[in-house]
Amino acid sequence: MFKLTRSAALLIACGAFVPLAGCATDKNKGDTSYVARDVNTLYAAAKRQMDGGAYEQAAKLFDEVERQHPYSVWARRAQLMSAFNYYMAQKYTDAISSAQRFVTIHPGNAEAPYAHYLIAMSYYQQIEDVTRDQGITQQASDAFGELIRRYPQSRYASDARLKLDLIRDHLAGKEMEIGRFYQRSGNWLAASLRFREVVEKYQTTSHAPEALERMVECYLALGVPDEARKAAAVLGRNYPNTYWYRQSLRLMLKHYPGATPVRAEAPTPPPTKGQ
Repeated sequence: MFKLTRSAALLIACGAFVPLAGCATDKNKGDTSYVARDVNTLYAAAKRQMDGGAYEQAAKLFDEVERQHPYSVWARRAQLMSAFNYYMAQKYTDAISSAQRFVTIHPGNAEAPYAHYLIAMSYYQQIEDVTRDQGITQQASDAFGELIRRYPQSRYASDARLKLDLIRDHLAGKEMEIGRFYQRSGNWLAASLRFREVVEKYQTTSHAPEALERMVECYLALGVPDEARKAAAVLGRNYPNTYWYRQSLRLMLKHYPGATPVRAEAPTPPPTKGQ
């Protein structure tokens, strides 16, 4: 998945301005037990670990910068670098915690949008397939939504919108999975409610045509042909050239010969000028 390379480069470049005094200290000092060190030495050690790909160790050292020197000019940057390195180490809970701490303490900082983006991406990377619980998926959706709401013009907003579309499709897929299970079990009412949820809440996703066709199946099984005909009409209006519409026609003709579903009527156009 997306690895934040551009943002990583930006943060690393910013770190390059840190004086490298103390870089010649013992390279075996990889632990983060409390050993008092000056901020330049500590920050340089963290950056050295990051450059070597030891992201979790780097994150812990950046945490030490903040812990030992909370009022230094580098403490704020260390918070964000900690979140980034935890993300790269796939320690997503720690990444969320560090980034959340940053936006809580520095809500107006220029890097706040990036911190929100790290939070959202940390949730996004944990999304499970549709057979699993989708609580984390909803958290990712909420986090991306918050980023777009707060910083609609930021460099991260466009990617957040794309990720939201993918998340919505994923959540719709989960509803479809549950609906199909109910349908296989003969629980037609529960199935129809799940498919209706997809149509009403996720109508722009790729699952909408199938959801409408399965609503036709459920309504026919429930003995409410008028509702089945309405669903088929909406399907024909919006997705006339799909397999799902052809299937709905076959079902309607099978159950009610001669009763071909009609397409939903187009809305009345607005009056022209002068009327």
